[in-house]
Amino acid sequence: MNYRATAPLTKGPRARRIAPAALAALTLTALTACTGGGVDGTPGAAGVRDPFFPKLGNGGYDVAHYGLTLGYDPENRHLTGTADITARATKKLSAFNLDFKGLEVKEVTVEGKEARFNRTGDELTVRPRDDLDRGETFRATVRYSGTPQTVTDADHSKEGWLKGEESALAVGEPAGSMAWFPSNNHPSDKAAYDIKITVPKGLKAISNGELTHETTTNGRTTFAWHNAEPMATYLATVAIGKYDTKKSMTAKSNSGIPVFTAIDWTLPDDEREKTEKVLSKIPEIMDWAELNFGTYPFSSTGAIVEDRVKLGYALETQTKPVFPVSEVNTSTLVHELAHQWFGNSVTPKTWQDMWLNEGFASYAEWLWEEDSGGDSAQDIFDALYEEGEDEDLWAFPPARQPDAAHISSDPVYDRGAMVIHKIRETVGDETFYEIIQGWAKTYRHRNANTKDFTTYVEKHAGDDEAREELKKVWADWLYGDGKPDKP
Repeated sequence: MNYRATAPLTKGPRARRIAPAALAALTLTALTACTGGGVDGTPGAAGVRDPFFPKLGNGGYDVAHYGLTLGYDPENRHLTGTADITARATKKLSAFNLDFKGLEVKEVTVEGKEARFNRTGDELTVRPRDDLDRGETFRATVRYSGTPQTVTDADHSKEGWLKGEESALAVGEPAGSMAWFPSNNHPSDKAAYDIKITVPKGLKAISNGELTHETTTNGRTTFAWHNAEPMATYLATVAIGKYDTKKSMTAKSNSGIPVFTAIDWTLPDDEREKTEKVLSKIPEIMDWAELNFGTYPFSSTGAIVEDRVKLGYALETQTKPVFPVSEVNTSTLVHELAHQWFGNSVTPKTWQDMWLNEGFASYAEWLWEEDSGGDSAQDIFDALYEEGEDEDLWAFPPARQPDAAHISSDPVYDRGAMVIHKIRETVGDETFYEIIQGWAKTYRHRNANTKDFTTYVEKHAGDDEAREELKKVWADWLYGDGKPDKP
């Protein structure tokens, strides 16, 4: 995620209402009682105990694929949906939970058989007719409808389903995806996606991955998008409205990477011209990024510019980052495209590992500036360090945010980038680029945490002296309180 063009925009608390544990337990007891005896499976957990969002995600299963079939009427702001979820049980399950907010559930089936279900807060508890064996692959189908909600965070930023005139935009970091589809809503469970959206003729519906077909029948058009590579729920997106779209290819990356851009049709001419000029740099940025970070981990790239819903920040939605027009600039574009390697392909295990996303993406901005003939990364580092006793920058270390309210605050971005620069300074350029490319390759399409990263860097640092210096970097810059002594 990126929240700055010329000045930082700080992302504040991301919180959601959580039902008391006792109420959830009573609900589950009631579900079990009404189905009779003979059950030897156990319910999956209603959360994965993320340190900042303990009720996000669910235990007992691992999702392989989401098949989402959506229909949206912008005039009535009404969404209909069918979610086909293919998953593997990681324990013998008598019940499992899905994260789902607001919309009315019409029916739930598991393996084609009607299943009992119950709602408690943002938890949808499903009890299959038959227990699911450990290791069993199963298909759960949820049919739902209603007016999807916009989730307002404590800092007044918005996510979930954002509505505009004849338009809508779905964004999800960290919790908003459950406002438009039921899921295992935590970055630790990534899956492939097929998203099919039907909208009134004349509008377009854009999502992650590649467009596989577009058909119009009875005044409505269906767009089908396929995202084969694993994706965290918070990176899924849908953009609905009138857009100017363009397809192109990168020039230097093997046989080329498809580029798909969509620009809000309502932008004034001057804003449209500025936006087109910035987005035209995507092929150049992608070629530069592959040179620095290694092979691109996805099968397409692009961008969506949407200004009708007043998003207020850019987001690294997979393969097609989303931008309000106020955030369309080269630096932010570099940031969000760098996230495709760092955050989207190498995804954090928990939200406390957010600095691994933002520190790398912010440092990518420094590298682009350096390679484009501007200030060097060292110049940028020094300027940040000399900004007096900036309370925001030195408020806490990037790997020890105090709570969920600070996962997108200044230290996660700028001090996170400073950690990356200190690694470069310690090991030298040749080893540094071997490390960041090796990190992206080793953890491609996987999850990793801060300990995984520091262990990997130390292992590939070159010699014992460098490893000892890196331990000081971790102590002072990654975990240490306050402003470190001048290097």
